[in-house]
Amino acid sequence: MRSTDSPLPARSRASRKEILGWAMFDFANQAYTLLIITVVFGELFTTVIVGDRGDGYRLANFLWSLALAVSYLLVVVTGPLCGAVMDYQASKKRFLFASYLATVATTAMLYFVAPGYVVLGLLLIVVSNYAYSMGESFIAAFLPDLGPPEDLGKISGFGWALGYVGGLFAAGFTLVVLGEATTENFERIRWVGPFAAAFFLVTAIPTFLWVKERGTPQPPGKPYREIALERVSTTLHELKRFRDLGIFLVSLLFSMAGVYIIIAFAFIYGAQVIGWDESIRNLMFIIVQVTAAAGALGFGFIQDRIGTKVTYLFTLVLWVAAILAIWATPEVTAMLNARFGLDWEAQHLFLVVGCLAGLSLGSSQSASRALVGLFSPTRKAAEFFGFWGLANKLAGVFGIVALGLLQSVVGLKASILLCAALFIVAIGICLFVDQARGQRAAAAWEARNHRDV
Repeated sequence: MRSTDSPLPARSRASRKEILGWAMFDFANQAYTLLIITVVFGELFTTVIVGDRGDGYRLANFLWSLALAVSYLLVVVTGPLCGAVMDYQASKKRFLFASYLATVATTAMLYFVAPGYVVLGLLLIVVSNYAYSMGESFIAAFLPDLGPPEDLGKISGFGWALGYVGGLFAAGFTLVVLGEATTENFERIRWVGPFAAAFFLVTAIPTFLWVKERGTPQPPGKPYREIALERVSTTLHELKRFRDLGIFLVSLLFSMAGVYIIIAFAFIYGAQVIGWDESIRNLMFIIVQVTAAAGALGFGFIQDRIGTKVTYLFTLVLWVAAILAIWATPEVTAMLNARFGLDWEAQHLFLVVGCLAGLSLGSSQSASRALVGLFSPTRKAAEFFGFWGLANKLAGVFGIVALGLLQSVVGLKASILLCAALFIVAIGICLFVDQARGQRAAAAWEARNHRDV
């Protein structure tokens, strides 16, 4: 690729219709992450499909964590390679469409996972979560093309916020119509897979109609496997030029390990440790969705003013506070009841904790995606977001397996403190990130490699 002295064109803001189309994928895919991973199927799998075999669900929790970890490990291996091919062939939409169809098909098949069908459930979760997770990286790779650096925080925050609104619609309907994840209610609740698949299938259509594929495909010349390996090898060699991106991805690995633990086990924790009833579970879901949307949207505007790195650090501090509150909920409830003569239940105080967790959830993920966008040259966006996906899913492997093993020894309540430690480590590493220097590195690479097409 030849260099040129011609000025690098400024990134223009995409149309509102295209930004909405991009954000609609976040709206659509929340049906999977919430109904299948967080709220319904995770609890159904651990308490009904596997069930309590005399070990306090420890085997079930471990199998659930193992399935998620395997799917994330597959993303770690394939994500950057797919990103390299997508950049080379300007084929982000084709890869996104393939992951979308795979997620829809395998999620619908979860209907056939009945009590005792543990292996089938594990296989479908591995494949569906792999396809969903790849789609997360693929849709994120469009972000740098949607606007100038000063707008990426707002755009990313809008996507996350709309995603939580989508989750509110999808899971709200499911919780009311399909009911509890219990053996007695299994014939109704088993429809959660087909419903999540149908919701994703229909509501993601605007993404493929309105989002544009920018860039010019390069002549194939070599097999895609060789192209992918060469480009990833070159990027790894060049990472010294993107020092701040590299440091941030290490921080992200630790913070997202904590986030993935919460996503995978929060509602399982509520059922097994807090002992909530169905009405409290449904109310918690609504609270988390609303506060997460507010956090993503509100902090999206804030981060474009105070800096994305500062915003990201602040959200991690919120996470530490939220984890400590989650862990201490039973004890704090008992203390308040004894001190003030109250008759509260732990599940009621847990709702207050949910507000803090929701704010942390939406804002931290939005800020991390925006920061990678700021550090990414447009011609390497898919590849860099492939590394973003790699860090995310490697975090999932590490965090979920670590919690799965730890809870099998000390129980779920004590092991949740692992999340607080992970967020504290992430804060310490991120202090070494220089946002301005990282943006200059991306702009310098773009200028050196810019050419007229």
